[in-house]
Amino acid sequence: MGAEGDTSGREVRVLDDHVALARAAADEWRLRALAAVAASGRFAVALSGGATPRAVYALLADPAAPYRDALPWARTHVFFGDERAVPPDDPRSSYGMARGALLSSVALPPENVHRIRGEDEPGAAARSYEDALRAFFGVAPRFDLLLLGMGADGHTASLFPGSPAIDEPSRLVAAVPAPAAGPARITLTLRALQAAAHAVFLVSGAQKAPALARVLSGESGAEALPAARVRPAHGSVLWLVDRAAAPFLAAP
Repeated sequence: MGAEGDTSGREVRVLDDHVALARAAADEWRLRALAAVAASGRFAVALSGGATPRAVYALLADPAAPYRDALPWARTHVFFGDERAVPPDDPRSSYGMARGALLSSVALPPENVHRIRGEDEPGAAARSYEDALRAFFGVAPRFDLLLLGMGADGHTASLFPGSPAIDEPSRLVAAVPAPAAGPARITLTLRALQAAAHAVFLVSGAQKAPALARVLSGESGAEALPAARVRPAHGSVLWLVDRAAAPFLAAP
């Protein structure tokens, strides 16, 4: 069982553990996919990397779970919120992870997978992905479902605290340096994230608890954390968090 509440204008659901969190996220995917296809004939979803989304993808691909055979894969278009500047077969690739956990196990047409080319020079990859988004969506990428994670520092996608990319006024995609040793990143900007119809954050683990409480507090200074600034002007934000990440949240 989970607790539900509204913190600073956002819906927050606290689930018992990471298993319940993955199930809630898969339910949200099914809900949004079926509604989008009924309304427009297609479902556009942007994926996140990381361990928590991987569990969701594995559940969606599981033939024993009530998702894989009930979802409109032929009308689903998959995008990515960010990517490391690595080839798709690199273990650090978000696309590679999603391919192994989900994309290779469902009836998704290959042309419906719109990946960020992490093997290209980061600036060129960012420009190319922005062109692809504009070609598909028009002015702004209105994802039917945008899956996001949050780091212990409050970052989301590859928008890190203090990064100039946070305040990028016009670009939909930016190349950014790694926050520490590691490959550069290509990320959707806030302008792109804010255009989503439905954004869902997946947050698991005690190490995320302090940042989560600050992001959802609404207090002065909280917007220094990029995750706090994801508020689609014409969409919704849902936070799915497990109890380990939620000890500092106010009771609903």
